[in-house]
Amino acid sequence: MNLLATSPLGFLKAEGLVKRFDGVTAVDDVSLSVNKGEIFALLGSSGCGKSTLLRMLAGFESPSSGRVTLDGVDITSLPAYERPINMMFQSYALFPHLNVWDNIAFGLKREGLPKGEITSRVEEMLRLVQLTFFAKRKPHQLSGGQQQRVALARSLAKRPQLLLLDEPLGALDKKLREQTQFELVNIIESVGVTCVMVTHDQEEAMTMASRIAVMNEGRVLQVGTPREIYEHPNGRFVADFIGQANLFDGVLSLDEPDRCEITTPEGVIYVGHGISGTPGMALALAVRPEKINIAKSRPDVAHNLFTGMVREIAYFGSYSTFMVEMAGGKTVKITEGNTARQDLSGITWNDAVFFWWSDSAAVTLTA
Repeated sequence: MNLLATSPLGFLKAEGLVKRFDGVTAVDDVSLSVNKGEIFALLGSSGCGKSTLLRMLAGFESPSSGRVTLDGVDITSLPAYERPINMMFQSYALFPHLNVWDNIAFGLKREGLPKGEITSRVEEMLRLVQLTFFAKRKPHQLSGGQQQRVALARSLAKRPQLLLLDEPLGALDKKLREQTQFELVNIIESVGVTCVMVTHDQEEAMTMASRIAVMNEGRVLQVGTPREIYEHPNGRFVADFIGQANLFDGVLSLDEPDRCEITTPEGVIYVGHGISGTPGMALALAVRPEKINIAKSRPDVAHNLFTGMVREIAYFGSYSTFMVEMAGGKTVKITEGNTARQDLSGITWNDAVFFWWSDSAAVTLTA
């Protein structure tokens, strides 16, 4: 999922895209730049405008305003069939009466390519998606993961400059989806095609994408690598939407170059860097559950130490989750990795516990 070293920046550009339906704005002044050879994800909940944006890139929807350029060429007014773009739909849209070979060949035949070239490309795609031995099977004779690979092979057979994926793994069950994520990335990267995918699944975006654009209510709130989005969210929505976060509201009570303090109803939270803010300004802090420590005995720490009562415990195999209620009623979510087969913490329901985090764990956000 690394960008190609020679990839030009801004291979695909959306500039000021707006789409309105009957007076309702579905996409609101979106500008994006996608580099050649990268997998770029549009991530957001249902109704945030990500699929409408993808359809404008594909040419299935015309923007109310703004433009789309691909490799420096303005394609805003081009119909979908004239764009060097292929789109793979969530349903895969395979022809049930055609076998795998003919499904992959369908678009090539419509383009009128010579028979020999069609055969060569289809065989190449079958090898790429490891379905050579399934070439004569009909779609209903394949698993969901195999159908997904046929749809991908059909999309790549025409050698598009840009591949668009609409919820590419949404029809698969969780275990198959996780397995297929890596297969899909490897296939796309081996071809070198630029890819924009739409998903509502955070893990899918974090696993597959080089960069992610988080969308809400038609707008792009933040663009960055998976690590940047997770570790450095630029606002309350992104912090709460990507992964899980405990949010604390308060005011800035101390701001020095090497530290600051935020006074919250739950107590003073110490952050190991300054923020160049104004004393008394409203702030929110986000602390990821896995960055919080929990114990029954008091630890030897000077800052960010709190107490509470364990109200819920959930075991997820690789980690456990504790829901801890503080004296004022706020609930804090804490996760711990299960590195041993036995529970060594001894923490159970209704236990009084201490919990704490380091001065680098919290992310400051404007309230």
